[in-house]
Amino acid sequence: MARTGSASVAAGPTLAVVAREAGVSVPTASKVVNGREDVAPETRRRVTEALDRLGYVRRPRFDAGRPPRLVDLVVHSLEDSASGAVLHGAEEAAHDAGLEIVVSAALTRSRSERPERGWLDRLLLRGSAGILFHLAEPSGPQYAWLAQHRVPFALVDPDHEPPPGVVSVGGANWQGGMTATEHLLALGHERIAVIAGNRHTPSGAARTAGYRSALAAAGVRHRPEYVRHADPGEGAARRRMRELLDLPEPPTAVFVCSDRMVSGVYQALAERGLRVPDDLSVVGFDDLPEARWLTPALTTVRQPLSEMAATALHLLLRMMDGHRPESTRTELSTRLVERASTAVPPGA
Repeated sequence: MARTGSASVAAGPTLAVVAREAGVSVPTASKVVNGREDVAPETRRRVTEALDRLGYVRRPRFDAGRPPRLVDLVVHSLEDSASGAVLHGAEEAAHDAGLEIVVSAALTRSRSERPERGWLDRLLLRGSAGILFHLAEPSGPQYAWLAQHRVPFALVDPDHEPPPGVVSVGGANWQGGMTATEHLLALGHERIAVIAGNRHTPSGAARTAGYRSALAAAGVRHRPEYVRHADPGEGAARRRMRELLDLPEPPTAVFVCSDRMVSGVYQALAERGLRVPDDLSVVGFDDLPEARWLTPALTTVRQPLSEMAATALHLLLRMMDGHRPESTRTELSTRLVERASTAVPPGA
């Protein structure tokens, strides 16, 4: 029987036979078998169909008898304090699980770009068993590649709506937007503006929706001119704050949907000789380290980035063991951290 099984394996199709069946060269067929990314989608489809049709047996990329030891964390930039918090949470969770983390931070040149081609090849070469993404989301073809090669992955605080079935962990953005606005309402503010992020991002839309819900629950009129959108960064936020100050009836408070934008808001106010919070109250979102460094220190909504990363890693571990999470979207609670940037309205 052993000889029969051995003969059966030996009689199996060679890579040359697969290549001939698919009408490609042997090196191209080898690229598909080994998970290389630099293959045209139509060529990959033909080779994959030939592999299945001929019964070609691929060697497993990982030793199924040993627990995976390596996980990739793909971040936008290590200079981003949010990525630092994510790394801290992922590293602690990985240490507890006996895993090692490999951090990749050079896959994108700007936050709006997708990871470059070729990084998946490098991932396979080092034998990574799974991937966490933070602000460096894959492109459509890369999502398809990860699914085809059964590489488990999860997103932490994604900027965009993930494709169906993709596991992600984020903060309770709607709740956080409502909490920030309720805090300003409780101080007596009614002329409350919001500087939101890109209008097409789910997180920005949810935070703005929470802002509107808080106004409606308090019976305060929503003013469309008080809603401004800006790409993340202090320059765009500074311009939006100037626009708000130029209104016939400027706001007395502003909810800024990202701590990264608050320094731009502070600069715009300083240019006009206005002080925080005496002349205008400011609330941020994220509770990044820079929220404490600002003067005055920023009242903000804390998004638990470290906890989000740890939760995503635990979900990734389950996927690496062959289990699918019950829900593809996990949200962790946010909470308000009061500091010195908010007060009662001027003249109250």
